[in-house]
Amino acid sequence: MSDGEEREAGDADADFGPYDAVYAHPEGDATAARQVKTAAEYGFEGVVVRTREAEYDSRALTERHGVDVVRGVEIDAADPQEASGAVGNFRSDCTLLLVRGGTDAVNRFAVEQDRVDVLTRPFGDGGDVNHVLVKEAIDHGVRIEFDLGPVLRDDGGTRVRRLRKLRKLRELVADFDAPYVVSATPESHLRLRAPRELAAVGEEIGFGAEAVREGLAEWGRLAARNRERLSDSFISPGVQRGRYDE
Repeated sequence: MSDGEEREAGDADADFGPYDAVYAHPEGDATAARQVKTAAEYGFEGVVVRTREAEYDSRALTERHGVDVVRGVEIDAADPQEASGAVGNFRSDCTLLLVRGGTDAVNRFAVEQDRVDVLTRPFGDGGDVNHVLVKEAIDHGVRIEFDLGPVLRDDGGTRVRRLRKLRKLRELVADFDAPYVVSATPESHLRLRAPRELAAVGEEIGFGAEAVREGLAEWGRLAARNRERLSDSFISPGVQRGRYDE
């Protein structure tokens, strides 16, 4: 595996604890190492680093802090055409490929791509999620992110509007049993929140603590699945190279 991550391929069926997906310098205000150190102190089992330009050694951080460090790339594109080119360019560079939504067009693009793992921040620039997008996400195995960051950091009318959208998304996900992840989208180690705090926020949108824990753990499951697919023994989903295969 190109990023030297510690968790072995083939762990896709294992039980996972909470992960969060963080921004790191230069996109965030803290280094990847500082984010990982704080996440370990808060009780996270893993950290996905979203920032492609961040400089860090996944294996070294994993060994130093005892958490699984996952190399991710979050694509921030103005339109589907730009996003499509970036997906092709960066898919092979990372364990998890994320597309930052926020407009209806980019949201729709992301959930229709088998090569995309997660649609992040779908409400960022006035975008929305409806039953059509949720069904497409299910068909293509794309997780939709519940971004709790604005709920934690905003106040007043902005917070109320974001809560309303998250509650709507929760209803859609529950109705269709759609895949999802949960994150606080921290840009700094000072904005990281412990899993129990995120569970409390989830209660406000009708999640329940267990559903939040599932969404935090899903990052780890996705990483394990993709590592398995990158392994030499993988042929296709459900089919692996055995001792008699060439």
